[in-house]
Amino acid sequence: MTFSICVREAYTGAEGKRHARFGVAVTTRLPGVGTICPFASGNGAVATQSLVNVDLGRRGIEYLDDGLAIGDALESLLNADDGRERRQLHGVDADGTFAFSGEECNDWYGHASGENYTVAGNLLTGESVVDAVAATYESDAFGDAPLAERLIDALEAGQDEGGDKREELPVQSAALKVATTEDREFEPYYDDLRVDATETPVVDLRETFEEARRGGEIVLERYDGEGGGDGENDD
Repeated sequence: MTFSICVREAYTGAEGKRHARFGVAVTTRLPGVGTICPFASGNGAVATQSLVNVDLGRRGIEYLDDGLAIGDALESLLNADDGRERRQLHGVDADGTFAFSGEECNDWYGHASGENYTVAGNLLTGESVVDAVAATYESDAFGDAPLAERLIDALEAGQDEGGDKREELPVQSAALKVATTEDREFEPYYDDLRVDATETPVVDLRETFEEARRGGEIVLERYDGEGGGDGENDD
C-alpha cells in the first residue's frame, strides 16, 4: 500500500461539550484500498498497509473500543504476527499515537508522528511524500473545513510530491473515514468515502466529497422541520 494519515482532534460540539474526532485517509496504486486499509471508530483510527494484514486494522479498532491504549493494542497484534517485518501499522487514540514500519517493507518506506497524527508510506518516490502529507495536515490542523476535506488536502500534497512510485500501475484508489464521540442528529454523508478504481484517485475523492456535501445540504433543506433529515432514503 502507499501512504496514509491518521489524526485525532478535540473540538466543542453543538451542545457546548468537548468531543474527539478521529480520521484516516489513504491512497495507493491498486484498486479497492478502502476495503482493507483504513479503520476508525469513536475511540481511534488505524491504518494497516505494505503487505496488508486486514486483521491488524480490524482487531486494532476492536481493542481500542475495548479500552486498550493504541500502543498496547497495536504492538500486541504485531508481536503475534509472523509477517510483522513486512507490515506498516499506525494510528491514534484519545491519548497517544503509534507508528511501525517493518524492516522488510519496500523502499522508500517510513513513517512520521506528530502530537495528534501519524503518517506512513511505502513504495514512495521518497521521504518527502510523507513529509508533505504531515506538513499539510499540520498547517491546517483544527481548521474550519471539515476533517474529511483536510485529509484529502493532505493526500493531495503527498501525490503532488510524487506519491507511489509504481507508475506502471494505472488503476488506483483512495478512501477516508472520520468518526466522532459526539452523538450527532445528522451524520455527514462525506465522513466515509471511497474511490475504488480510477487513474485520478485523490481528484476523484475530492469530487466525491464535494458531491456528498452538496447532497447533504439538499437533504437538510428539503426535510428541515419535517423530521426526515436522518439520512434515510426517501424512495
